[in-house]
Amino acid sequence: MKNERKPVKKMSEVFKFKNIMVGVDISEDAQKAFHYAVERARVDDAKLLIVSVLETDNMNIYQAMDSNYFKSEREKLTERLMSYRQYALDQGVKAVETYTGEGDVAEVIIKTILPNVTADLLVVGSNDKKGLIGYFGSHAAYIAKNAPISVMVVR
Repeated sequence: MKNERKPVKKMSEVFKFKNIMVGVDISEDAQKAFHYAVERARVDDAKLLIVSVLETDNMNIYQAMDSNYFKSEREKLTERLMSYRQYALDQGVKAVETYTGEGDVAEVIIKTILPNVTADLLVVGSNDKKGLIGYFGSHAAYIAKNAPISVMVVR
């Protein structure tokens, strides 16, 4: 009997993801990460999970105590997520979900959002900008080290 070999899978089959999570904000690297995740989700026919976190640590005391300011920032975050969602759908991604959180970006992703979803790839930008909305770059190393799934850091 001959030594039969199993057919070798193509690389595109080996690394096909089913649920891709991407962290978004307005930084350039996060935008690159988002576009990569959209294309990867389209090619892999994967569900795209778009996440943005309202980073409350950067608020000053007056902002944190002003319920109207906080509500306004949450609404802006939600509007941005909806525009990201629509873009992904327009690009041919068939299933898109959005998630938000408040607090430290890396901890919210690792401890709150990831345990409650079925993502198998997390895509984040490498650099960040300072400001109110959850920026992922400064947290990329923490996320890569602590995530229970594969992480791609985009530059």
